[in-house]
Amino acid sequence: MRKLVLITILIVLSTTLMGCNLIQPKDSVSIELIAFNSLTDEEKDLIPASPKDSIVEKVTVNDENKSFIDKNYDKDQVYAVTFNNTETNSSGKLTVFVDLDKETVVGKGFTSK
Repeated sequence: MRKLVLITILIVLSTTLMGCNLIQPKDSVSIELIAFNSLTDEEKDLIPASPKDSIVEKVTVNDENKSFIDKNYDKDQVYAVTFNNTETNSSGKLTVFVDLDKETVVGKGFTSK
């Protein structure tokens, strides 16, 4: 009986913590962290705060961003993760392009956006 009560308490507690996003399932890594983990150490050093300090948007692959994306990428949309405060006098903001599966990085570069 004690084990049943303990198991019930653990299930309720873990469900509550997952609902509050205190515990995330292993397979739910944020798209910002996927993008951040694809960066070189030098690129990571450009980000003054947190990788969460970024803008994520679904964009259409077009002439403006196509040069940053893998030439074998055949979809017409990607997620663009643009890291804030990474621009310099000679470059735009650091942007990483992630496939719609939210797991595969398909390009990166400094965009004028």
